[in-house]
Amino acid sequence: MDSITHYIASVLSDQGWNLLALSWFVVAVRGYQAYAIRASRRKDSLAGVLHAYRQRWMTRMIGRDMRMADIGAVANLERYVTLFASSSLLVLAGLVTLVGYTDDVVHIGKGIPFLPPQSALEWQFKLFILTLLFVYAFFKFTWSIRQFGFVSVLLGASVEYHQGNKPEEERRRFAMHAAKVLDQSGHEYNKGLRTYYFALAYLSWFLHPVILIASSAVVVAVLYRREYRSRVLREL
Repeated sequence: MDSITHYIASVLSDQGWNLLALSWFVVAVRGYQAYAIRASRRKDSLAGVLHAYRQRWMTRMIGRDMRMADIGAVANLERYVTLFASSSLLVLAGLVTLVGYTDDVVHIGKGIPFLPPQSALEWQFKLFILTLLFVYAFFKFTWSIRQFGFVSVLLGASVEYHQGNKPEEERRRFAMHAAKVLDQSGHEYNKGLRTYYFALAYLSWFLHPVILIASSAVVVAVLYRREYRSRVLREL
């Protein structure tokens, strides 16, 4: 009877840690994403500073006769996002394949000394959550790509707003709208990129739930420092 009670207590203890770690991870991901959206309006953040630069860029772009450099810059930004979108598909293909070989994964995991024993159901559940993360990242990257395409359309339409062709207020309003669309595409790219960071932290759950709690906190700290306390921000 004592052995059964001890076994049940140990199972509940393990599941309790797993539930706590997953809850902490979800709060870290959703909480930081929500905080980053609100904080992007601040001038002392990378997003805020870059938004000001985008406004200046679009304002000066309207006054230029040649816009090939602007189109090339937007195309380069779009290519970076496309690279991450493509890599997300590759990761998703690997994860879906891995789910089909869960029994083999469990068998291999038993031979790795630092991996705790986990059932096939646990592996499948963890892989499912990891798959959801990369699906989310893929949607964010592809939406960012589409918005960069919208910016390209606006660059083409900006000829109509060349200096002297439209009233100054209308030209300024067009530049601000173009900068906002460019800004939104950058925000979507950042959301996908942050998801990659958190996905790396999530991998530590396969080792131990406590490590997931710690690694999630580390990722939040790293992201916060880079976006609000980095040397790059001071130079910008």
